[in-house]
Amino acid sequence: MNAPTTDLSQLRINRDTRPRRRWLPWAVLLGVAIVAAAVYPSARAYVEERRAPEVEIGHAVQPASSAPGGTADLPVLVATGYIIARKSSDVGVKVGGRLATIRFEEGTRVRKGQVIADIEHADIDAQLEAARRAVAEAEAQLAQTLAARDEDQRNLDRQRALFKDGIATTATLTAAESAAAVSAARVRSAEAAIASTRARVRVAEEALENTNVRAPFDGVVIKKRAEVGETVSPFGVQGQASREGGAIATIADLRELEVQTEVNENNVAKLTPGMPAEVKLQAYQEHPFKGRVRDIFPSADRAKSIVEVRVSILDPDVRVKPEMSASVTFQEPAKERAIASSGSAPPSSAVVLVPRRAVAEQRGESIVWVVNGGTASRRVVALGPERIDQVEVRSGVIAGEAVILNPPPALSDKGRVRVKGL
Repeated sequence: MNAPTTDLSQLRINRDTRPRRRWLPWAVLLGVAIVAAAVYPSARAYVEERRAPEVEIGHAVQPASSAPGGTADLPVLVATGYIIARKSSDVGVKVGGRLATIRFEEGTRVRKGQVIADIEHADIDAQLEAARRAVAEAEAQLAQTLAARDEDQRNLDRQRALFKDGIATTATLTAAESAAAVSAARVRSAEAAIASTRARVRVAEEALENTNVRAPFDGVVIKKRAEVGETVSPFGVQGQASREGGAIATIADLRELEVQTEVNENNVAKLTPGMPAEVKLQAYQEHPFKGRVRDIFPSADRAKSIVEVRVSILDPDVRVKPEMSASVTFQEPAKERAIASSGSAPPSSAVVLVPRRAVAEQRGESIVWVVNGGTASRRVVALGPERIDQVEVRSGVIAGEAVILNPPPALSDKGRVRVKGL
């Protein structure tokens, strides 16, 4: 049996094989550790942020009116209402009849005393013509009667002279006196007849004037309520019950417009006559108008517990139209605020307002949570009077800072928060 042989000449060292890198796993572990160390703060911040309470924020604001040189008038109450004309009239007719002409449309400007419509008056024209003819006839009759009276008076004077000379008899003188007396009576009767016929002329003229519908003041027709040919009366338009009172047009003086609004009786003590206000139309929210409280009604509505308030618009323009919806922000004048401040910050200093929902009470202190860079800070504040849905802050917060609305109990000073919508 042959023993195995080994060919040592076939043994070779492979110089191309790379040596083993024992340090590589340690390098990988070190890289992972470095990456983990770099990512850990961000990951931790992310986790903390996800666990942070979510909050809604508002902003502390400084009203433009409280800036230096401003009026410092601050809002105290908001109410809604409608634009009305202080002077407005439903113009009707004095007598019934059919409308012959109408000289207006919506938007027509009219002057006081201008005839804007009239009623058919052919019958009144005939009555007036008859009355004038009667006057002419009575005047002619009076002229004849005056001539007869003058003749009888001359005859009486002649008979008296003849009687004095003993020529005329007593009977002749008596007859002359009787004729003169009758003539004088006829003159008086003719004069009375003229006065009567002239009165009938004036009655007919007044009846004719009553067929004219005149504008009661300078203004603009804001509503046309009848048409030519309709039968109208002082009690309404035939067949149209909505036109009560015989009104054929509504005229308003658009130079004096105001807001008719209602205020809860619990808030009416905040208002005073002459108080400034800001008026905004529902259609033009971006353009406020200056206003002033003209009247606070002396009685309240028992059923609704409201008091009617009228606010004059001081600078109306063509955009302001009757019956438009409007909101009124009543403002506290600077002088009144100075009195109410009782030695606190003067009205000329900057006023900061925060939403009322941002103020909370803790341990007897009024606090506000301010958000800065995702962190909530607890601020103790000094409060002033409430301004509608805001409250005046006299210290602790500055204008422009973000404040938390309805702060949740889980908040902590310098703690992380998440802002809704961000």
